[in-house]
Amino acid sequence: MKQAIAYAFNGVCDSTLTARTADGVLAAAGYADSVMTRYIVENGAIRDDLLTRSQLKDWVDGVDPLTAKRRGRDLESPVADLILDATINAPKSFSIAAMLDQELAAAYEDLQDRLRDRIIKLWQSELNARRGKQGGIREDVARVEVVELRHERSRSLDPHKHRHLWLNVKVQGQDGRWSNVDTRVALRFQNVVNAEGDLASRTDPAWIATLAEKGFTLNSDGEIEQLQHLVRPLSKRSAQIEANRAAHLRQWKELHQNEEPSPAVLTQIEQWAWAAGRPNKPGHLDEGKWAEIVAAELHHADPDIARPRSELVPRSVAIEDLDIELLAAKAVVDADTRSTGTGGRFSDMDVRAGAIRAIAGTGVIAERQQLTAVVDEVASRATRTHTVTLLSEPNIPAHVKRRMATSTATLKATVAQRSETLSAPGSVPPQAEISALARAIEPDRTLDEGQLEGASSIAGSDRIVAISGAAGTGKTTMLKVAGGALRRSGRQMIIVAPTKKASAVAGRETESASSSLHQLLHDYGWRWTSNQAGAVEWSCLRVGEFDSTAGSKYVGPRIAIRPGDRIVVDEAGMLDLEAANALLDVVGRTGAGVALVGDQHQALPVGHSGAMALFWRRATRQVELLTIHRFRDPAWADLSLRLRRPDDQDEAARTAEELIRTGHVLLSNSEVDARIAMVGAWFEAARARKSIALVTATHAEAQSVSEEIQARRIADGSVQTSEAVSGQGGQQLFVGDIVQTRRNDSTTDVQNRQNWVVKSVSSQHVLLASASDSTDLRRITHDYAGSHLHLAYATTVYGVQGETTDLSVVGPGVDAAGLYVGMTRGNANNVAIVVAPTEGSARNVLVETMQRRVVEETIEKSRAAARADFNRSAQSDTGPIASDSPVYSSGPALS
Repeated sequence: MKQAIAYAFNGVCDSTLTARTADGVLAAAGYADSVMTRYIVENGAIRDDLLTRSQLKDWVDGVDPLTAKRRGRDLESPVADLILDATINAPKSFSIAAMLDQELAAAYEDLQDRLRDRIIKLWQSELNARRGKQGGIREDVARVEVVELRHERSRSLDPHKHRHLWLNVKVQGQDGRWSNVDTRVALRFQNVVNAEGDLASRTDPAWIATLAEKGFTLNSDGEIEQLQHLVRPLSKRSAQIEANRAAHLRQWKELHQNEEPSPAVLTQIEQWAWAAGRPNKPGHLDEGKWAEIVAAELHHADPDIARPRSELVPRSVAIEDLDIELLAAKAVVDADTRSTGTGGRFSDMDVRAGAIRAIAGTGVIAERQQLTAVVDEVASRATRTHTVTLLSEPNIPAHVKRRMATSTATLKATVAQRSETLSAPGSVPPQAEISALARAIEPDRTLDEGQLEGASSIAGSDRIVAISGAAGTGKTTMLKVAGGALRRSGRQMIIVAPTKKASAVAGRETESASSSLHQLLHDYGWRWTSNQAGAVEWSCLRVGEFDSTAGSKYVGPRIAIRPGDRIVVDEAGMLDLEAANALLDVVGRTGAGVALVGDQHQALPVGHSGAMALFWRRATRQVELLTIHRFRDPAWADLSLRLRRPDDQDEAARTAEELIRTGHVLLSNSEVDARIAMVGAWFEAARARKSIALVTATHAEAQSVSEEIQARRIADGSVQTSEAVSGQGGQQLFVGDIVQTRRNDSTTDVQNRQNWVVKSVSSQHVLLASASDSTDLRRITHDYAGSHLHLAYATTVYGVQGETTDLSVVGPGVDAAGLYVGMTRGNANNVAIVVAPTEGSARNVLVETMQRRVVEETIEKSRAAARADFNRSAQSDTGPIASDSPVYSSGPALS
């Protein structure tokens, strides 16, 4: 669910253009139909009527469109959300099926109708309004109103049947009064809504029967198996359309300085972008011609697509044969996996969504009401058997994240206990000795006090050392000196990192032994495998036990670690709790010391976070590096520290103001314009022969930016299309493209998230050159490329962590870590693009982006966070809600 709506020009969905006002909603709807359907859900019953454009505007503004009577009080904020937008999506192969067969198209529409009705009924029954002082009173909802907008195509005019459901924030309570819906609950409930869509597309009897009648089946991903191969050709065409649109829009703006394109102009650009490069392209795009051209392209991609298929008989798993215990375990794994941003906490809503998704994947086919009891049973079993609750209050709303997987709670307690047991103070070498060694090792550099203290702490004998350093504070230089001091005393420094790429760089630059952390843990007997429920289970082999992964007995570690040696975890902010637990076991067995060197304010681990914070609490030596060495501008070095961790909301506002005033922020009208700016920045850097990092919020956005850059490079001849290789998802990669490898491969010596340039493509191999050293060459197979290679002109924060470039541009939508990491990659200049109409609104966006969640490294902190979540929620007097799972208290039983 989005807190803004999607524009729709001639039925073309562009969810990256947003508006919060009634006029914006009118613009979005006005180009689709002269009237729109309003659905009124009152106490579980649905009725509908039609709204004209003027009535729609009143409706969005909080006015009854029929009586002109205002509903409740006006929203005071000029950027307050007037509607909430949920999109009913489905796999793209469904839209392809609808293009090929009218009966399938009708069945798909019926499926979406049924799903729409279920969603809006759920909104009425499950959401609530907020009343009273600071919205502290919860009021059940008697009536909600929703407007539906239907789209046949994607923003690139490719087949993508979907619907927008616009929920008006004005809802009527059970007491008959109008007030605002609780948006926090609505946004969290979207997890359930998405799960309901997955369930409907996989289990709806009428839809499955129609597919089977036409000879189609669904695969394990929920796609139509016989049509999935057509999705990528259309997506590749979409990438070209994006490039066409960006180029034409840029040309229009060059000819119309200080003007914004009207909806009519944007429509013309869309039509040109879609038609460009298509044979027999229409002079004027109409519905019939559009469908005809897309159908021709589908038949070109697969000439057999039109052949008759034999009717199939749908096979369904019987409801009574479902494994409730396994589904309950899967439900909690789903909720736990999605909870990494909230310290492992999730809500009853999240468990319910996990239960629905688990049932969707079973192969059962049944009407939704037949599955209600199963969903309830799975969710109940999941909470009773596989979760603990962090709060004991009897009346806790379902959206409050107060539950935790028993396995995660146990893991937190175990890591805390192990680190506490190992923590023991020691001594450090005299600083004068470290200073002299530093001058010998790095004669051209002078280490600051923090670097010297960090080096001596690592070279000392404390079992646990923690060093936190902002970006550019010279952690690598410090490690090089620490390694020299350890070797002088007959000890070794073993550098590991959560990624192979980071450990290889650190080992090379510090002249120390290095490996990925998981490689070290594997050497010491640790194994991790996924169980039947999808959870990753860690276990440790003893010498002589059979190793199923190797097919032989485990003979013990090959990497010798002796008492007194120092294991250094570089980029330790990305260390997850599971790996930290295994590392503490290795440290305990070998008698070594451990030092965590990293920054919790940079990219967090993919799994459960908190390891760095936990080690910091337990460390007997703590060092914080704050002197910046990377940046040429001392004022920017100071500002980057404030960006990393503003003291409070006021400090964040002052930092945002300074970012804007000093030219480090570029305002953009939309995410489309932001993407155009990022593409342009890449070419400007290339012309100046400077390196640049383009940082995006998501991998999908990184690929969109990368594909636009690729298209322009193809057009100007920088990329040679005579030789090509298929990358991930069939993405076409050409000679000259910048690409990234996404899996460690010891046979070819490539590492995850390394950047390369494609040098040549043969029938057997793809030759890659390092993006930073053209003489460093690797050969990979076509199979590896197809699974683990993609374009890398832009990347997410995880792709640039640890990198240094001349320039950096950060796209919109990133979180606090993405903003900070992205804005500290460039040693010459760093810019953030903010989608905002004014500097004032840009400042507000930046302040909100800088806000960080509290790291919940212990159960106590998770319990405090759950209580804060509960205290922010509206409360009702409807009576206690029973708890299905035990209240967790940390203690010996789970440690």
